[in-house]
Amino acid sequence: MITLNDIKKDPIVDTCIRKGNEYLGVMGFTEHGYRHINLISQLSANILERLNYSKREIELAAIAGYMHDIGNVISRYDHGQSGATLAFHILSKMGMPPEEISIVISAIGNHEEEYGHPVNSVAAALILADKSDVHRSRVRNQDFATFDIHDRVNYAVEHSYLKVAGESRVITMELTIDIEICPVMEYFEIFLSRMVLCRRAADFLNSHFALEINGAKLL
Repeated sequence: MITLNDIKKDPIVDTCIRKGNEYLGVMGFTEHGYRHINLISQLSANILERLNYSKREIELAAIAGYMHDIGNVISRYDHGQSGATLAFHILSKMGMPPEEISIVISAIGNHEEEYGHPVNSVAAALILADKSDVHRSRVRNQDFATFDIHDRVNYAVEHSYLKVAGESRVITMELTIDIEICPVMEYFEIFLSRMVLCRRAADFLNSHFALEINGAKLL
């Protein structure tokens, strides 16, 4: 069976990750490199593990999380779709069974809020993991005077944590935001559609999605 370690050793995957993150930097987007993908891979797996899914589903979630942004090497726009296509060819060449390929590529192709849906457990876990990674460490622009709303929102987040309570099946996104940098309303201005998708993903996993900002429960 193909494992996450096999994926990490693949030169095509590695090149897509490195160059995709480099190209996003040229365009002014936040960090989408090894820090991000390793975190999302771990979070995706942890979500399914805490909710008692099978070991293989947990491994496929880790793989999907690691590969979910490889489409950025082609373009930021519709990168979920292009990433799913790339992943299909890579995983087929590596010998992953078609049934498992379909799970991974559907998760990659459905992780963005513009068109995504939690079509299976791996896709649902990936959505929740990816949308929880909001933090100032992702902001590459060091000139505060030129920050756009995405830079401000990410930079204002001092702490982010995704808590999964297996017994109660509550998935909570906990954020600490410096409201002097970004009011909470600005967070919702750009992330409301993401939170709606997170709620649908949690529902698919027979769980409840909650959002806490600065200790206040908002969802």
